[in-house]
Amino acid sequence: MAIGTVLFVLPEDPRGDGSGMEQLGRVRAEVEAQGLEVRWARNGIDAQAVLRTEAGLAAAVVAWDLPAWAPPGTGAKTDGSGGSVVPETSGDPGGAAVLRLVERRFKNLPVFLVMADDDLERLPLWVAETVVGYIWPLEDTPSFIAGRVARAARSYLEAVLPPFFKALRHFGDTHEYSWHTPAHSGGVAFLKSPVGRAFFDYFGEQLFRSDLSISVEELGSLFEHSGPIGDAERNAARIFGADRTYFVLHGDSTANRMVGHFSVTRDEIALVDRNCHKSVLHGLVISGARPVYLIPTRNGYGLAGPLPPTRLHAAAVAARIAENPLSHDAVGPGAEYAVLTNSTYDGLCYDAVAVARTLAPSTPRVHFDEAWFAYARFHPLYAGRYGMSVDPDTFTGPDRPTVFSTQSTHKLLAALSQSAMVHVRAAPRAPVEHERFNEAFMMHGTTSALYPLIASLDVAAGMMDGEQGRWLIDEAVTEAIRFRQSMVRLGRRIAAEGDRPPWFFGVWQPDTVTDPVTGTQWDFDQAPADLLRTEPSCWQLEPEADWHGFRELSPGYCLLDPIKVTLTCPGIDASGVMADWGVPARVLTAYLATRNIVVEKTDTYTTLVLFSMGITKGKWGTLLDALTDFKALHDQDTPLAVALPDIVARFPHRYGSQTLRDLCRDMHDHLRAANLVELLDTAFQDLPVPVAPPQQCYRRLVRGGTERIRLAQAAGRVAAAMVTVTPPGIPVLMPGENIGAATGPLLRYLGALESFDRRFPGFHSEAHGVTIDPDTGDYLIECVHADDSPATTTGHPA
Repeated sequence: MAIGTVLFVLPEDPRGDGSGMEQLGRVRAEVEAQGLEVRWARNGIDAQAVLRTEAGLAAAVVAWDLPAWAPPGTGAKTDGSGGSVVPETSGDPGGAAVLRLVERRFKNLPVFLVMADDDLERLPLWVAETVVGYIWPLEDTPSFIAGRVARAARSYLEAVLPPFFKALRHFGDTHEYSWHTPAHSGGVAFLKSPVGRAFFDYFGEQLFRSDLSISVEELGSLFEHSGPIGDAERNAARIFGADRTYFVLHGDSTANRMVGHFSVTRDEIALVDRNCHKSVLHGLVISGARPVYLIPTRNGYGLAGPLPPTRLHAAAVAARIAENPLSHDAVGPGAEYAVLTNSTYDGLCYDAVAVARTLAPSTPRVHFDEAWFAYARFHPLYAGRYGMSVDPDTFTGPDRPTVFSTQSTHKLLAALSQSAMVHVRAAPRAPVEHERFNEAFMMHGTTSALYPLIASLDVAAGMMDGEQGRWLIDEAVTEAIRFRQSMVRLGRRIAAEGDRPPWFFGVWQPDTVTDPVTGTQWDFDQAPADLLRTEPSCWQLEPEADWHGFRELSPGYCLLDPIKVTLTCPGIDASGVMADWGVPARVLTAYLATRNIVVEKTDTYTTLVLFSMGITKGKWGTLLDALTDFKALHDQDTPLAVALPDIVARFPHRYGSQTLRDLCRDMHDHLRAANLVELLDTAFQDLPVPVAPPQQCYRRLVRGGTERIRLAQAAGRVAAAMVTVTPPGIPVLMPGENIGAATGPLLRYLGALESFDRRFPGFHSEAHGVTIDPDTGDYLIECVHADDSPATTTGHPA
């Protein structure tokens, strides 16, 4: 088995004729004899293909005098092969372009430059900084040249490993017996049982050999942040731009609870984006803090937008705190902590520096929940839009707040599930002493760490180090742009050809973009891909623009992340105007599931797909094909038994006689009559009145001071548990909030969801905190006992 791959980029196969080529053929054979695989490319275009697809390269041997060539995006005339033909008189030969590609794709890959003469002085100075050596094929023996290449390749393969993963591999190579937990002892215990053997064979021995105890001192301590684990955290802090980084093994949910638990204590005020993950609110229950909610905007699709900048100004925040009943007897009048989601579930990311400046007068600590945004530092589109970009250079002076970023590393970087990081950028006004923060870390951590999880965090950071991180994210951005443009072009073709109903699915994005340098305006699908992948202004939400449907924004404040692609279905627009007919997104995603396509999130008329680093043209091409197939099935009035056979099998009496078009019409008419999208907006804008801190209601919940009641009985009662409806996945009701009147926004919204679920079984919403009566389909929610309602902050009964 080859230990690595060496790329030979030579104008002829080194096994061909000619003394020089014959000598290089011997070098190739010697390299292979030393356990390395050789890939050969005869020109820059071939080399580019290898560099894009072969991540296991350990070294490269490149001829300087390759045919002149330039990678795509340089403005040279294309030859149709993925590269560009460059006139021989245009400057550097093709070897220069290959070296540039290597620099962009790999960090510190050893490159040997094959020279046809001894004139090193004609080489640009940057070449000497890029290559590790030169090869004159006839001046040394093949074994000597191959030895140099092989030694450099092995050194690179060792150096490329980040600190903890390197130590873990070395420890595994010692093949020591373990006398400590876990009891499976490197997987041996599994081999003593048939089911255990099946488990062992499925995952492989290496997983179990790397599942070790904290007793292994050579690997360091997660709680003491020592040894290779501490080195890995410090390496990640450098890569992600933090003062300090902590590895978390229970996902971003635990990271959020950890930061909240440290940042705010009992009866202190916390400013909380209502568009936040439930784990943030669980942190408030644990800490005993008093939440004051900041309300984001929403558009006609029901998508949650950003917190408008005017609502973050000091006067607006002070007014918001003053009108909240829970703040009246809080420890102090101001907030100790503010938390907001960046980017949002639908890919809206803030100007983080502007947000920090605006919030600074109101709080000394700002927490950006960046669960879906760990890649932001590694592409120029997102410059200044992530938490760790708020530093002494971008925010000078004593008012800079301490900033926390919590990132679910596994979501959109390459790490194992449950792996997350907390990044800290401390400011003098709110110091983060490590020993104190580590107490919160240990409260929420584990003494039985899974070492493969730690290694995956270490590797995820290492993959983003340097230009290679930019390359990886740029590839995801590029593929997302290609898909977005293809969707628009396909929709235009369908409308233009006139041989079928002229509708198709849309993409939530600007209709036009403008090149800020030339002033040229382009239709989105016709815009140069290089403009879209490099110019942030193409993705900014300009104030009052119709396509996004949000209000109260300022120029440059918010940007749409191109890799989070929201597909829009016919039936409603961004302003909330409903059409006479439509295709509800739940029907679409049910069909996509039959094609083994699982989307990230589905709202009423939108569905979200993610273009992560694992995306390929084949993957998004399959999605495009499925969307066109759905349209054909809809337009042909296909029976549901053909289009959605599983739904019909589960509910034959409800759907057995319907067609796909019938179901879409039926569901759209119901949604329009129920006005569900508007009810959702009202429920999230007109929040319930808080009566008691969340922690107080939690105490009642675990001590039997609550009861589960139907919506019809819930008017005026106080919630004892959080209610989170997915979609959109945002808490609509918090513990300690008064549910309000039967005709109020909350109960009308929940009642409309309840009615929808009864009418369309199999398409129901996922509502955490809601129990459904199996006999009636009624929603049941947890409330404080009517005769034991919590006191208000003034001491009177609720």
